[in-house]
Amino acid sequence: MQKKATVLDQAAIQRALTRIAHEILERNKGVNDLILVGIKTRGVPLAKRLKDKIVQIEGVEVPTGELDITLYRDDLSTVDDRKEPKINKTHIEDSIEGKKLILVDDVLFTGRTVRAAMDAIVDQGRPSSIQLAVLIDRGHRELPIRADYVGKNVPTSQDEVITVQLNETDQSDEVSIYEK
Repeated sequence: MQKKATVLDQAAIQRALTRIAHEILERNKGVNDLILVGIKTRGVPLAKRLKDKIVQIEGVEVPTGELDITLYRDDLSTVDDRKEPKINKTHIEDSIEGKKLILVDDVLFTGRTVRAAMDAIVDQGRPSSIQLAVLIDRGHRELPIRADYVGKNVPTSQDEVITVQLNETDQSDEVSIYEK
């Protein structure tokens, strides 16, 4: 793959997350009954960053969580070649019952990851609502799913790939677009 362009650098990622945090607070009229749940892998550090931004703005901690959707996907990741799904940990700090739950992910593409995440959430409990925050929305939806909060819309072709690198997982902050 060949790098075509840098979509967001470190500063742009921070600005996008600050804006998303403000939008979340405005739409939900503060932090009451709010919970942020990151979809593994890169949604988790993004949820934690949003939590930190909300603390800076409101001075109040918001519960967060990590959601593993492995068993809910229609394309299971496997351990070695044994056809056994590779299971990661799901951990949510607080009960989601009756909460305004915000799923956080890095890239929204076909919508299949979000569908799997909603199935996984419903197995954990029943929130009053589920909202979606993504750093990048690249289009090409296969399911009727849209994000409530978007850092940046990046129209792409099917031959392009968006990569998100975060300090917590990749030792750098950058969103890039590559051609296959």
